[in-house]
Amino acid sequence: MPTDVPRPRIDAALVERLVARRFPAWAHLPVREVEHQGWDNRTYRLGDDLSVRLPSAAGYVAAVEKEQAVLPFLAPRLAVAVPEPVALGIPDDAYPFPWSVRRWIEGEAVATVSDLDHERLARDVGAALRQLRAVPAEHGPAAGAHSFHRGTHPSHYGPEVRAALDTLGGAVDRGACERVWAAATGSRWTGADVWFHGDVAPGNLLVDDHGRLVALIDFGTCGVGDPACDLVLAWTFLDRAARRVFRDAVGLDADTWARARGWALWKALIMLAGSAGPGDRTEHERVLRAVLEDPVV
Repeated sequence: MPTDVPRPRIDAALVERLVARRFPAWAHLPVREVEHQGWDNRTYRLGDDLSVRLPSAAGYVAAVEKEQAVLPFLAPRLAVAVPEPVALGIPDDAYPFPWSVRRWIEGEAVATVSDLDHERLARDVGAALRQLRAVPAEHGPAAGAHSFHRGTHPSHYGPEVRAALDTLGGAVDRGACERVWAAATGSRWTGADVWFHGDVAPGNLLVDDHGRLVALIDFGTCGVGDPACDLVLAWTFLDRAARRVFRDAVGLDADTWARARGWALWKALIMLAGSAGPGDRTEHERVLRAVLEDPVV
């Protein structure tokens, strides 16, 4: 799939046309845009029981086929729900990429919940990730380009970290950032490769009305490798007390947490430097402060 294909315009009308052409039995079902959208994909609800997921650009297309394969394997092995593929749409003249239809999962994205118990969420997510790591991994997709190098060593993004620090100059504490980065890149995952999700973010965690984690969605960057990338939620969303709960629940060693801190540092820096798409600068500054102030372990 060429990566220079322009980003298509995606809206409910397009989804209606695609469904009608490819799956006419569902053409009568209403299409509604979901409230919380990600950057890599756009999601629309199809009737009451289905959803349609469309890559927003060519760089995210590889995830479609991967999720079609891995989600049915992971689903029966996890206590929380994951998206269940139902059908695969093909490119046509209206939309240049493959797209998927999944079962709709009831729940509210953590990103939209205002009164969430962070410590409870930390326990739930830690338990889900521990369970994910226990799933047999020998036939899973090895971390690499398809996972945007999540699951590999964070040093892959060393040039981006250095470039961001050069761009930001005195706006950040370069010495402190370099110390965190050195600690992150100074160790390696020495255990057997394990499953990682790759994007454990508030928009990809669904909770019920009682704040209990019920689903983990968006496995587009999943794979098998080093699980450190799955711990960044500690700094991007959780407060100090909940970070400790998360640390204990997830059950990983200090070196893995150091690499996780590096992953969080990398993302905060590139966002602040303006090289990774739109974002809330105040929020990325908050994450960077948390990363520099709190190693968790």
